[in-house]
Amino acid sequence: MANAFVSRSLDEIRFWSRIMKEHALFLSLGFNYNDTKLIQEAQQFIDLFERIEQELSSFSENSEPERIKNFNIQVYQAATSIWAYKRKLLGLSLRCEIVSNNYPLLLDHTSREAAYFANRLKELNEGKLKPLPETIIKENVFFLRIMADHSKFIGHLLDPSERKLVDQAREFSHDFDQLVFQALDMDSMRPQSETVPLLDQFLDQNRVSVTSLRDFKKTASELIEECKIKSNIHPLLADHVFREADRFLHIIDMFDESLTQNN
Repeated sequence: MANAFVSRSLDEIRFWSRIMKEHALFLSLGFNYNDTKLIQEAQQFIDLFERIEQELSSFSENSEPERIKNFNIQVYQAATSIWAYKRKLLGLSLRCEIVSNNYPLLLDHTSREAAYFANRLKELNEGKLKPLPETIIKENVFFLRIMADHSKFIGHLLDPSERKLVDQAREFSHDFDQLVFQALDMDSMRPQSETVPLLDQFLDQNRVSVTSLRDFKKTASELIEECKIKSNIHPLLADHVFREADRFLHIIDMFDESLTQNN
């Protein structure tokens, strides 16, 4: 169990610290040039998560669980700090106190991911390693909504002349919105929905949709990198959303394995 705790903790921090650092970069690029204080704050978060990544390299699968637990607390504090920063930006945006290229939904989206990261570290330190059926449904709701958001962002950032790609992004947005509602329906049907066959079908359906979106993102990322798509999408952002879809697939597989073991 100790090794599982260490492995899971390091994996979460490795993935999400990079995501948080990139969020800070993307937000800084979206501000107006005179939003110097907000840009400086974003840079501080870039530096903070770079330091966390450097410290992460000093740990291994054989590290003492107590050291990892303390590291989780440290990173938890960083995750909650960037969450508060993102919520502050959202408030400024909604009150029209700043005008930037960072959509309010993007600010909310990135803050949800920061909250998820912080919560994962808290759960790990509490010894919650094995997912419960209700956790499986709620985590799918979280990630399905993230995928729906990504599709909307992609559609808005593509050049309008990329009509086919814009249409594809809209279709993905619609499909994932429907999956979110379906998952919410399933969540409200608990505990009856906590049967393995229903959860298996739920995960299988999500896997098919996420795989399709992941492949779309991968192709788009490669085309953007080669300057074969007209858009305002930063190549790193394209790779960023691809990695999050791939992460979701990894989590679906982990949930599937857990259900098989408990069956």
